[in-house]
Amino acid sequence: WKVFAALLDDDWAIGIDQYFVDGRRSEERADHMVEQRGSAKHAGVLARHAFAVMAHRNERGDLRWHGANVVGYGHSVREMSERTISIVIRALNEAEHLPALLDSIERQSLAPDEVLLVDSGSTDATVEIGESRGLKVIHIPPGDFTFGRALNWGCEAAKGEILVFVSAHVYALDNSWLASLVAPFDDDGVGLSYGGQTGDDRSNFAEIQLLKRWFPDVATNDQQDPFCNNANCSIRRELWETTPFDETLPGLEDMAFARQIRSVGHRVAYVPEAKIAHVHQEGWRQTLNRYRREAMAYQTIFGSQTMSLARCVSLAAESIAKDTKAAVTERKFAAVPSAAAFRVAQYAGSWVGHRSDPTETRQIVRRMYYPRG
Repeated sequence: WKVFAALLDDDWAIGIDQYFVDGRRSEERADHMVEQRGSAKHAGVLARHAFAVMAHRNERGDLRWHGANVVGYGHSVREMSERTISIVIRALNEAEHLPALLDSIERQSLAPDEVLLVDSGSTDATVEIGESRGLKVIHIPPGDFTFGRALNWGCEAAKGEILVFVSAHVYALDNSWLASLVAPFDDDGVGLSYGGQTGDDRSNFAEIQLLKRWFPDVATNDQQDPFCNNANCSIRRELWETTPFDETLPGLEDMAFARQIRSVGHRVAYVPEAKIAHVHQEGWRQTLNRYRREAMAYQTIFGSQTMSLARCVSLAAESIAKDTKAAVTERKFAAVPSAAAFRVAQYAGSWVGHRSDPTETRQIVRRMYYPRG
């Protein structure tokens, strides 16, 4: 999602592009993260979290979401602080994907105290599925929707001390996902924790390559940049109460939040073990619109940057070449055309978004939230 940074010039003031670009710079990000995360201090913190979870592994309790008994049974794993946890899910027409997410939540060793669904006008069975599974459903009218506002409505309705955000089209890959995701909050200095991501057999091959680079296998409790992703993220409620999500941004509200809390001394933790599968089944236009609006948001958060069409084309070609090489190595020849189409949409959207007026009318931005193709 943050690939717009790949289109920035290398000499940008804080070099944020090295953390997100699919290529040489992202390899530097991986090396940088290994250096950051390989210290004895970080290893000790992670070991302490693991010990705390294991020590409570045998506790059991009913899984309750928003005060309702839910079909299924979870092991209740609680740290000494007995923090309450609310999961907030944003959704629009996610009937196909939502059951897999809810099934994976029911299987967690750490049971959430409630799960809330913020629906922005679904016309399929999304709401009915949520209600039948005991979720508290919050309805946000499509005309009022922004990504930040939907989260703020969910946070306002939630009761937990820890607020966990997941997209409706993800699912946890193991039963310790939630326990791993919130473990960094044992450190009082951590204000935000986010987990690893990958795709599944429905994902575009090119996007899987991006996720591999953006979510490496090395953890940290003190990430030195504001990268994070609200498809698999958690924060302290007390920070949200003083720093709500920006409701004006057309995307990247997660990075804006992380940047703001870091500026006042709170740390960002990354937990690769808290991994989810993130499934985007988008058309070409939807992919382009996603990167377009995130490029627009990036300009608002970090300031306008110059970028040439030639650079955009060069980066797209480089990414397509790398994807093709990876696909051939893995003998996934059939994935090459769709991967190339994804890259064209990705970089075209980023380029168009970069050239857009950040103050575009709400009508234009709303068309990107609800694309038809």
